[in-house]
Amino acid sequence: MKKILVISYYWPPCGGAGVQRILKFVKYLPSNGYKPFVITVDQSKASYPVIDETLLSEIPSEAEIVRTDTFEPFDFYSKLIGKKSIPTGFSNEADPGMIQKLSRFIRGNFFIPDARKGWIRFAFEQACKIIEMENIDLLLTTSPPHSVQLAGLKLKKKYGLKWIADLRDPWTDIYYYREFRHLPFAEKLDKKYERLVLENADRLITVSSDLKRMFMHKSERIDENKFSIIPNGYDEDDFKDLDRSVSQPKDFVVSYTGTLAESYNPQMFFDTFKRIVKENPGVNFILRFIGSPAESLMKKIKEMSLSGNLETVPTVTHTKSVEYLNESTVLLLVIPEIKKDKGILTGKLFEYLASGKTIICIGPEDGEAAEIISECKAGKTFSRSNEKGLYEYINSLLIKWKDKGDLNIENDLYKKYSRKSQTEKLCGVLNSFN
Repeated sequence: MKKILVISYYWPPCGGAGVQRILKFVKYLPSNGYKPFVITVDQSKASYPVIDETLLSEIPSEAEIVRTDTFEPFDFYSKLIGKKSIPTGFSNEADPGMIQKLSRFIRGNFFIPDARKGWIRFAFEQACKIIEMENIDLLLTTSPPHSVQLAGLKLKKKYGLKWIADLRDPWTDIYYYREFRHLPFAEKLDKKYERLVLENADRLITVSSDLKRMFMHKSERIDENKFSIIPNGYDEDDFKDLDRSVSQPKDFVVSYTGTLAESYNPQMFFDTFKRIVKENPGVNFILRFIGSPAESLMKKIKEMSLSGNLETVPTVTHTKSVEYLNESTVLLLVIPEIKKDKGILTGKLFEYLASGKTIICIGPEDGEAAEIISECKAGKTFSRSNEKGLYEYINSLLIKWKDKGDLNIENDLYKKYSRKSQTEKLCGVLNSFN
């Protein structure tokens, strides 16, 4: 087997969306001829948004996992705000107090590019040992946190090895970037780090065409041929044991999984949902949120007299999350209402597709998520100015559901997005070095 060194901050037992991509890559690398050596942070010292012990069983026996020490300011921050973890994209901090504002300023100006930068020297030192001991000349770094890419930059400079940088999200263009209140020197340094990574990595992997274009504009020295687009995906193993016979709820259940921050602006859907509920008193509608929706958004739903239709489920294991998808009538996907939103391809989209449920997407109708939903004939996307279209579509689904009993998608067009096929694409990039 060829050897590859992988550096990732997020790793089981870390749960949530951030760990899925790299875990599935590593899971299927051995069957494609690669033995992965994974450097990650000691779980007892890590700042994880959520824990999911069940994911540990997915680590392949061929992989060698090395966990290192770290130094991070999150413990101090957590004590200040009274929370055990930091919400992704400030999803639960819509109206931050003085302490939150101060902490954001400190994070944005003293921990560049991010607050996990204290881990990098430990990861680098351990990487040097493994590279020299195992004679490894192939490196994959995945982010966020984007400080991980600085370890790749240092290792590239020291050893001249082949380096692939996997960038799942924007760096200085992330939708909550301005919340950090960077001073000019801090923003300049952050953009410098971003540019150096993009210029010096041998290969760059992103999840969408729009994200590729975003990174291409960072420097004239970035070779477009270095880019490969590998979207997120779904793992067939996560869905193979589902009992489809119990997947038809007697109620009309609309489910949403994961983060839902204020910036997502789902109000148009809320308004339409309320109208549909009012016009169909004989149907029991349930709007279910699994994960971490902003408290302010849940408050809005209650203020709209929809408390009886609202169901919130705290963050669950990935396995349980898939079960909730299976027990839904339709699935709601909301793209954040931000600039450059057309290239947002959240990992949940592909698991939505694999569930076989109809998808209602709120976001740009000419975005990449909309394109994939249309390509897979799995639902429809509506801009926030198309409330009439959304209302008519949900009504058409309701008629179909009353007649048929379910709204399941009868095709397998989504299968091209399996994690196995995505790992094969990754290995195509790795094999290009041979």
